[in-house]
Amino acid sequence: MQEEQEFIKQLLHPKTQNQAFQRLILDYQRPLYNHIRTIVLNHDDTDDVLQNTFIKIFQHLKNFKGDSKLFSWMYRIATNEALTFLKQKSKISGISSETLQNKTIDNLEADVFFDGKEIQLKLQKAIALLPEKQQLVFKMKYFEELKYETISEILGTSVGGLKASYHIAVKKIEAFVSTN
Repeated sequence: MQEEQEFIKQLLHPKTQNQAFQRLILDYQRPLYNHIRTIVLNHDDTDDVLQNTFIKIFQHLKNFKGDSKLFSWMYRIATNEALTFLKQKSKISGISSETLQNKTIDNLEADVFFDGKEIQLKLQKAIALLPEKQQLVFKMKYFEELKYETISEILGTSVGGLKASYHIAVKKIEAFVSTN
């Protein structure tokens, strides 16, 4: 915790800010990319959202209160940016979020950055049928292997509620995979 507080001081100090922010990008670029990718599914869109995420982090770093870990705060920003991006994309396209997500899943097979097999596509289709919160919880727990306590900090939800959401999501996914 002391090390994180020192790092935040470096991020906020004008003399060390640029170097510290470069380190932040190097340390968190891959995990944030992976997190955003599980939400938006498309590589190019993920790159755009990741760039916006780092811009938001830089702009709002002075407002970071330290109530949570820096990691959790950045993940919350990345999550919100990804969800906002999807809502804007569906609005611009004139289609529902669900339709957009299904089109994106259908396009995964052609995506050179997706190396999944048929079962992985089926899993993505099953996840797309879940309500937004269950999708987030499932993806963070299953794909990113985050602990419930960390997800709780990111989403601002109780650990018990997250466990219930994850359990329900797993049951729905199992039912979809077994019937399709």
